[in-house]
Amino acid sequence: MQQFSTKYTYIFSFGLCLICSILLSVAAVSLKDRQAGNMQLDKQKSVLMACNMVKPGESVSANQVREMFSAIEPVVIDLATDAVAEGVDPSTFDPSAAPLVIPPTNAAQIKEMPGQVQIFKVMKDGKVDMLVLPIFGKGLWGTLYGFLAVGEDTNTVEGITYYDHKETPGLGGEVDNPTWKNKWPHRQIYDKDWNVAIKVIKGHAGEPAGDPHSVDGLSGATITSRGVTNMLDFWLGEEGFGPYLKTFRETGSA
Repeated sequence: MQQFSTKYTYIFSFGLCLICSILLSVAAVSLKDRQAGNMQLDKQKSVLMACNMVKPGESVSANQVREMFSAIEPVVIDLATDAVAEGVDPSTFDPSAAPLVIPPTNAAQIKEMPGQVQIFKVMKDGKVDMLVLPIFGKGLWGTLYGFLAVGEDTNTVEGITYYDHKETPGLGGEVDNPTWKNKWPHRQIYDKDWNVAIKVIKGHAGEPAGDPHSVDGLSGATITSRGVTNMLDFWLGEEGFGPYLKTFRETGSA
């Protein structure tokens, strides 16, 4: 075959693509367990950041994350019964395999949600010190995924973090900004009648003691700010963790 002919070029290109595809496939399969491990580690670090056991930007090793996470107890909640899911091992629970349910139309634009959700109990002196709850909902460009840490009174915010979103850097992407996240601790979720009251406002909020339910808005990101308010209203309300938190509040455990 004449070198650099059209036929030679096609055969060479096909062979090169085939070899690259095989190499990529082998790499993807061989690294699958490591990728899953890194994703699990990243999730654990996000939980630790939500409850302020790891500060934003703090460098911690994988072993340090595992050691700190050992003080945290995973629990799987069945949202249909608002109680701990029976017969489910939290240590091997796979959220992606949980049955999906369709919630009522909601402002957070959640069209389907897992019927079973893994939450985390942060233990201190043998008692629950915080509950870390997974949250998600629509922002401007896509779904934001994060964790909200709530004190043992089920009303005081201890921290919030977002680990996956598509918001614009410098605008809605400021949900990742440590300065903004530091405005959340000590805010109150519910009003005196236990209705969800926390919200991201337009402009600046006062100090938690005098303005307990408001958090500073994200400058230039009104839709993202509204999305954060909507997802908290959903997940802390009747369709989300509201009933579970009520039981925990009244019984001291759940």
